[in-house]
Amino acid sequence: MSVAPEQEPAAPPEPSGRAVDVALRVAGGVVAVWAGVLVAVLDLLYATWAWEVVKGRPGGAAEALVGTALALGGIAAVVALTMLVSGFAHRAVGARWAVALAALPWFVVIVAGGFRTVEGDLALSGDNVLGLGLIVTGAVTFAVLGFRQLVVPPAVR
Repeated sequence: MSVAPEQEPAAPPEPSGRAVDVALRVAGGVVAVWAGVLVAVLDLLYATWAWEVVKGRPGGAAEALVGTALALGGIAAVVALTMLVSGFAHRAVGARWAVALAALPWFVVIVAGGFRTVEGDLALSGDNVLGLGLIVTGAVTFAVLGFRQLVVPPAVR
């Protein structure tokens, strides 16, 4: 049996280097929070727009084709954006719980989209099946990515 040679432990970082590292991690966390908000707003805008396009089409095969294309494109976009934001949060902060920095504001904005504003506007109505599908897809993707980060053992550095 071969045994790998033990590596020398790295020297502790200098105080100034550690301060820069902490500042960059905090800045990355702030960017991850705002990215979560931006992704949620984009999801709501897309869901509202796409549902209006589908509702405005005359019945028939064209409506089914456009609706299917918009739904599949929206779901793929939500999964891709959610994975990008979660991956960025994890890499920028360097902690396993960093996925929550993007997921929590995403959930808050999505929930807020279900309430009427003072003017009576509603970003996400109950009859918007596409919007509800996008919400479920985003929530499941965040949950899977968060669970994966917690279950997978941390990488050895």
